[in-house]
Amino acid sequence: MEPTGERLRTPRAAGLAGIAFALLLAAAIVLMRIAVPSGDAADAAVDPDRRWAVRVALEIVPFAGIFFLWFMGALRAHAGEAEDRFVATVFLGSGFVFVATLFVAAGAAGTVLAEDTPSDFGRHYAYTVLATYAMRMAAVFVFATSTIGRRLGVFPKPLVLLGTVAGLVLIVVGSGVPWSELVFPAWALIISVHILRTRP
Repeated sequence: MEPTGERLRTPRAAGLAGIAFALLLAAAIVLMRIAVPSGDAADAAVDPDRRWAVRVALEIVPFAGIFFLWFMGALRAHAGEAEDRFVATVFLGSGFVFVATLFVAAGAAGTVLAEDTPSDFGRHYAYTVLATYAMRMAAVFVFATSTIGRRLGVFPKPLVLLGTVAGLVLIVVGSGVPWSELVFPAWALIISVHILRTRP
């Protein structure tokens, strides 16, 4: 039998980790958007005065990934044996793939730090991986989390509707609308605050 104290701490861990992840990812996205032009940009040069933003973002991303995994694990532990295996598999798979693509995008974005010839390919590659692939995996994660929350009765209908809208924006809009990536950390922040406010 699971200790009561651990069950009571799980929602708090999920909430705090989710807030940390949301703030760190949002900061990294803003810094990268400021420093690295979109994949459609014709100019290959990156303003040397803005390379500091790339360096800071690259330092932030690993911690954002760590907190996301903690957030994901705490949510799954809170769901316990009541979770549906199919939805739980989609939940875990999309979360792991999101973190992997996030790290790949960050690694590619680091090529703009080259002093002499910033990598145009690296910048475009980073933009494509983040805006097209990572955000679509994030959309699947949002859908799975909202489904689990609805089935367990822990998410109110407005929060489930918010998850549906956020997921649709991420999976349909994708790279078509600049800054749309911020929808995911915004959703994670709202979910985390809700978890903290309604924890046992």
